[in-house]
Amino acid sequence: MESALLPTYKRFDLSVTNTNGTIVEDINGKKYLDFGSGIGVCNLGHRHPDVQQAIETQLQSYWHVSNLYHNPIQEEVAKLLVQQNSGDFVFFCNSGAEANEAAIKLARKATGKTKIISFNQSFHGRTFGAMAATGQEKIQRGFGPMLDTFDYVPYNDLDAVHQAIDENTAAIMLEMIQGEGGVIPAKQQFISGLRQLCKQHNILLIVDEVQTGIGRTGKPFAYNHYDISPDIVSVAKGLGNGLPVGAIIAKHELYNVFGPGSHATTFGGNPICMAAAQAVLQHVFQSGFLQQVEEKGDYLQEQLIKKVGNLPFVSKIRGKGLMVGIECIGDVSSQITQLMQKGLLVLSAGQRVIRLLPPLTVTEKEIDAAVGLIHETLIAYPAFLHS
Repeated sequence: MESALLPTYKRFDLSVTNTNGTIVEDINGKKYLDFGSGIGVCNLGHRHPDVQQAIETQLQSYWHVSNLYHNPIQEEVAKLLVQQNSGDFVFFCNSGAEANEAAIKLARKATGKTKIISFNQSFHGRTFGAMAATGQEKIQRGFGPMLDTFDYVPYNDLDAVHQAIDENTAAIMLEMIQGEGGVIPAKQQFISGLRQLCKQHNILLIVDEVQTGIGRTGKPFAYNHYDISPDIVSVAKGLGNGLPVGAIIAKHELYNVFGPGSHATTFGGNPICMAAAQAVLQHVFQSGFLQQVEEKGDYLQEQLIKKVGNLPFVSKIRGKGLMVGIECIGDVSSQITQLMQKGLLVLSAGQRVIRLLPPLTVTEKEIDAAVGLIHETLIAYPAFLHS
């Protein structure tokens, strides 16, 4: 039977009927360990009881009111975000792409300049502005000319950034760990240099934390590993643990740039989504919880290095916290399918990287089981099997 949906996704042969924690169950009753978390969304696992209770309680109160009226729960969630961030105020929207659109608009309006430097292999979203910010030709292919005010330079190459800066540069926009680009962390020297360049040239620094934020790397935000203070931070994915919510967090100096009528959203800051976000932040931003994420991330990488790091098909293992990439010497699409057949859901990050984004609530036992299945799968591929 032909689907009534547009074919915008190359779907796996898996139909989900139930979820709980780290477990996904299909319509045939088969259970899977989910080390993709809905592409880094369900940071507290599926149907976390605190999040579910918060949603159910809010459902009994109200579902939606216009942003023309005060919505107290937005204020509460905004305070939780700024308490763990270098920014001072928040704008709520519905997704990571929308957050990055808002960040781009804010930077251009604040500076009166139009050029933004981003990076090769970056990913910032599928809307036109966010797509134009994305340094991947495959994402842009077929849509005609991009916005011509983005320059793409090699990631972790400070000299290339320096050469790209001119009098019309409004901002530099980057991920602290390139997710879709291959799970590639920024180097400390590179980030320190970027911050200095921004100060020297009066350029804003936009950090895209859509995938890396909300505890994913063992810190509230990935930039916390680098001792910097971004001007604008975009977040989404893990913020709602499955409900659609995004945000930008910006510094006080930018407060008056977005006045009434300059930027808006009908559904952004929806009270149901805010209830979910509030429960997420109250849980994730506890220091003890984040310490456990760091410890589990270290354990995951240690076990991967020990069990699969020396396999001929594997070239490198990298990441931070519970965001880990296994770089291989060939295309990993067939391995990802095989892992799914064995009961483990993982992601790709480009053709050669297996990306692991387990829930932050994952257990060591579940990590051991996942690493065992990865070893069982990758050991069958010798070095000469490459594409």
